Order: sequence, then C-alpha cells, then structure tokens
Amino acid sequence: MSTEILQQSIRDIPDFPKPGIVFKDITPFLRDPVAFGVFIDLLADQYRDADLDAIVAIDARGFLFGGALARALNIGLVPVRKKGKLPSACISEEYELEYGTAIVEMHDDALKSRERVLILDDLLATGGTVAATLKLCRKLGAEPVACAFLIELSFLNGREKLGDIPIFAPIVV
Repeated sequence: MSTEILQQSIRDIPDFPKPGIVFKDITPFLRDPVAFGVFIDLLADQYRDADLDAIVAIDARGFLFGGALARALNIGLVPVRKKGKLPSACISEEYELEYGTAIVEMHDDALKSRERVLILDDLLATGGTVAATLKLCRKLGAEPVACAFLIELSFLNGREKLGDIPIFAPIVV
C-alpha cells in the first residue's frame, strides 16, 4: 500500500530534458505531505536500528529527504555538493557523465573515521554521483552502511557502480 502511494505521486514527463527520455518528476510527491511522510517513515523504519552517525545527502534533491530523515533519526546531516558550492576546505571526487565529467565535494571535516553513514538521494540512475559520494565518505574514513533512494531506474544499471553496498529504493522501474 505505501509503495502505491509513492508511485501515484510521481509524474512521468516524456521527452524531458531531451527526446526519448521519460523524466521522473518528484514535484507532485514533494507537494503531497502523506506521500512524503510515508517515504520518510519507510526510511526511518529501515535504518532506525542501523546505528548511524549521519545522513550524507546528495545535492540537491537528496537534501529534501536528508534533513527530514536526519531529524527523524536524531542524527546529523552532511551535504555533498557540486564543485565550488561549499564554503570551507573540501575533498572532491570526479565522476563520468554521459558527455564529460563532473565533480562533487564534501567538507574535509564533515565525517570522522569509523562513522557509520547512510547515503541518500532522490534517484539512482547511472550511479556516478553516488559512487563518487561513496569514495568521498571512505576518503574520510567513514563507513557507508547503505544507499537509499526514492526511485531506482534499474535499466540504467547504476547498482553496478556501487559494489556490494546495500541499496533501498521503494520504487524500482
């Protein structure tokens, strides 16, 4: 039942941002307090006993869920942002895009050695951003426990870039 509520709140936008792509629009989901609450509750139930120290949320839509989940679990939130957006000293990781590369960053003091973290974003597609985020966490000595998403686009095989880390996504297409 709860997965149905989530699926019903996601809108497909054909041919966006270019022909042949069906964009998964989460803005109706964000507007729906019941669906949003169901997702945060699912995440909290999934990770309440995981002994997490922080949520590592990926720019930008991961922030929308990360703050709510961090509050529900009474733990901290660590943002991972696109290059040049964080104000203090950072570590960075480059990853492949369809046409080129991009860089994500995290403050170099955001995590401590052996801290247990959950990496959170809205969507798992090709896995490049999440794989780079895993590397950032590990550079600081943290232990990524799992990755969680609202949606997984399984046909893009993003899981393959993440190794054997557990993945949670209530909507898989």
